[in-house]
Amino acid sequence: MFTGLVTDIGTLVERSDAPGLRLKIRTAYDTATLPPGASLACDGVWLIVVETGPDWFAVEASEETQARTTVGGWQTGRRINLERPLRVGDELGGHIVAGHVDGTARVVEMTPVGGSIRMLFEAPEELARFIAAKGSVALNGVSLTVNEVSGRRFGITMIPHTRSVTNWDDVQVGDAVNIEIDTMARYVARLQEWQD
Repeated sequence: MFTGLVTDIGTLVERSDAPGLRLKIRTAYDTATLPPGASLACDGVWLIVVETGPDWFAVEASEETQARTTVGGWQTGRRINLERPLRVGDELGGHIVAGHVDGTARVVEMTPVGGSIRMLFEAPEELARFIAAKGSVALNGVSLTVNEVSGRRFGITMIPHTRSVTNWDDVQVGDAVNIEIDTMARYVARLQEWQD
């Protein structure tokens, strides 16, 4: 379980596609505290550490993960938002994020407003109904508040601090980003299905 508050920006330094996708990511984390089997959110995707070195860790991604997220398209040099899982007693500063990415949304517009940036996204139709104004959404692993919703499109405002501690300055109009809908919205929708 995560909160959507990024604690490091890693860099993809090596990619291997055979026999499966394996990614080697440079990090500022103390890799001695990342044993094989440790969980990390990488651009919001919950991945398992399979190997570590002095300043890097390696993860593997299944076909399902590649099909549902942006992971399959990552190339060396890419900066990646990283978050370690919550420990009992940690402050919950964002919102509850499982690391189970639901799909990808597309960046439609980016407009500077003061020092912030207003961003408009288009979500897949099957996910759009879970996104509500003033609700939470995780995009590339970052907990964000939804400003407005219109059909499949929704907007957020990103403050300068968030951009400075994440990889969001690398994102451009037209890019796909990982989206995880709010867990509470998922369960409310499921309960409504049972009542219908």
